[in-house]
Amino acid sequence: MGFLKIRGNIVKAVIFDFDGTLAKLNIDFQYMRKEVLHIASSYGIGTNLLEIKFVLEMINSVSDKLNLKSTQESENFKKEAMNFIENLEIRAAEDGELFYKTKELLTFLKANGLSTAVVSRNCEKAICLVFPDILKYCDAVVCRDKIANVKPHPQHLHTAINIIRASPPCTLMIGDHPLDIETGRNAGTFTAGVLTGHHLEDDFLKAGADLVLSEAADLIEMIT
Repeated sequence: MGFLKIRGNIVKAVIFDFDGTLAKLNIDFQYMRKEVLHIASSYGIGTNLLEIKFVLEMINSVSDKLNLKSTQESENFKKEAMNFIENLEIRAAEDGELFYKTKELLTFLKANGLSTAVVSRNCEKAICLVFPDILKYCDAVVCRDKIANVKPHPQHLHTAINIIRASPPCTLMIGDHPLDIETGRNAGTFTAGVLTGHHLEDDFLKAGADLVLSEAADLIEMIT
């Protein structure tokens, strides 16, 4: 049995993002954002939302604004927007696939005594379409359906850490977006970026990543 060490510290748990980290990223986020803005405009909310970086946060902002004048309008908007997002995610998942070393990686980590989990802002249905037997390979999966505050809020990562009975200082958060690095730093874990999404090494280093890997499966070579 080997050990995974980062900065001289033994890591006992690895928590992964999903899309772009363990599976090919094929969600059209620009289209998602455009359509959510269109839905918001149909409720009388203008383009000042463009300054909000992420779509889920945009939806919450619109919902809060609408709630000031009508709880029902707020609920209707949120339901319509979230249904659109979930349908888009599921359509993308139907054409999705795991990276070819994903199962090998997760099996190897388990064989070496490391706990593993997945945290994702995606819906659980979409992830299970791409990886139906995910719980045979991971100890926990925490999607946005199961959490009040999604990453980069630390609650998302802490929930997974608690389920697998790990501790933040002995955990590595790994993902394909600087947001994953922010999440790990917020939660007190080590962090790693992977270059299998749309971001460059410098993006992760600027975000404060402890390391940057070409792909998640590079972890196999780090266990000695």
